[in-house]
Amino acid sequence: MANLKEIRNRITSVGSTMQITSAMKMVSAAKLKRAQDAITQMRPYSEKLQEILQNVSGTLDLSENAFTEVRTEGKTLILAVTSNRGLCGGFNNNIIKASNTLLNEGNVLVLPIGKKAIDAFKRNPNFVESPVLDMFANLSFQNSAEVTQFAMNKFMSKEVNKVVVVYNKFVNAANQSVQVEQLLPIEASTNEGSSAAGDYIYEPGKGEIVEDLIPKSLKIQFFKALLDSSASEHGARMTAMHKATDNAQELRRALKLSYNKARQAAITNEILEIVGGAEALKG
Repeated sequence: MANLKEIRNRITSVGSTMQITSAMKMVSAAKLKRAQDAITQMRPYSEKLQEILQNVSGTLDLSENAFTEVRTEGKTLILAVTSNRGLCGGFNNNIIKASNTLLNEGNVLVLPIGKKAIDAFKRNPNFVESPVLDMFANLSFQNSAEVTQFAMNKFMSKEVNKVVVVYNKFVNAANQSVQVEQLLPIEASTNEGSSAAGDYIYEPGKGEIVEDLIPKSLKIQFFKALLDSSASEHGARMTAMHKATDNAQELRRALKLSYNKARQAAITNEILEIVGGAEALKG
């Protein structure tokens, strides 16, 4: 059995760790509320705009809308979205694992967003450096639009034939779902009952829609993915730190029990020695 000093030092160390994990849990809970409000407000607008975009794309031919051009040959560009920091369970590892699965299919480029993704892929020969080096230091629509424009330029120049986003979708504080969404080419709606089956009256014209609505919608879709990832990160970290705090409490309780047993054994030994000494003096 370990001596009393070692157990006492371990109890102090576990207590310090528990204070840190508890503080991180509270910080993540505060940040989660803001991030959750942001994605909750953005999601309905983004989903409706995506639906309109798919319906409009179904009415345009390839000459009018190059964003829907499907190419069978060429590279796929992956936008892998992770966080800048760890201590959030499997949040980052799930994205890296999903991205590696796509990379193993071959003919794939990866553009990492977030320091954890950059660290994971910076030595990969298919690594592509992002135009915005630290996205989550200042998460804004302007920065996300710059990355989206970079990906759109690569698609339009035919350097890549497909652009996909790999990110964690926020479900709730305890659950995040890994999503692999195709950003380009735009998948036109094939639902016969949708508004794509009807005739649109374009004002000012189809060309303006291609030049304005579609790029703007793509930028919003990517910004929504970043907001989803941000909320998921705080939820995952809050859950992980809550579990870590509970584990630290359980470990400290077990150590205190061991400490009390060791102290009781030491006291008993001292009493036996005193009694033995007293008996020896009597003899």
